[in-house]
Amino acid sequence: MCGRFAQARMREDYLSYLADEAGRDIAYDPEPIGRYNVAPGTKVLLLSERDEQLHLDPVFWGYAPGWWSKPPLINARVETAATSRMFKPLWQHGRAIVFADGWYEWKKEGDKKQPYFIQRADGKPVFMAAIGSKPFERGDEAEGFLIVTAAADQGLMDIHDRRPLVLSPEAAREWMRQDPGGKAAEKIIEDGAVSADNFTWYPVTRAVGNVKNQSSELIKPIDNPAA
Repeated sequence: MCGRFAQARMREDYLSYLADEAGRDIAYDPEPIGRYNVAPGTKVLLLSERDEQLHLDPVFWGYAPGWWSKPPLINARVETAATSRMFKPLWQHGRAIVFADGWYEWKKEGDKKQPYFIQRADGKPVFMAAIGSKPFERGDEAEGFLIVTAAADQGLMDIHDRRPLVLSPEAAREWMRQDPGGKAAEKIIEDGAVSADNFTWYPVTRAVGNVKNQSSELIKPIDNPAA
């Protein structure tokens, strides 16, 4: 699954992989985003395409349509999202990208759960597939978005059986285009998903469990995770 992630670099550090300045309607901001512990139920910078340009909007992380009586969902399974009653409209018309430095997963070790930070081994940004309820620019908390997850593969299975669906920059750009239909979006995923051998992971401080903690220390490896 994906329940926490880091989105801390400057916007340009992510956007430069996806489109030049002519392809965006996004103001330049020299300040780092600085969020090392992004949690559900908060507004997150979400990338989407409108009028053939990229837009960046603060959107509520969580999705609960009017008929849904339970707490908002934060993830959608790639295996069923394209066909489910709840997610099919979002899959067809509300595809977006969440950029990040990496994400956290918790692994049970003994009687405790140890958090791990997972990132690309080459240090490049992570582009997570998302779906949500448009229009994203409205800025309210109606419905919102979800991060699409896939089954973990290779060594990532040792941490958790699910992981965010991470796309290459080229596939991420295609994912956001509104022209492809649902089947075409499935092809984009098939060709552009980033495999587990492109990631590295390591234990981090349990302080990440508190959403109030936002320090860069959260993504630093620790020497003694059992302590």
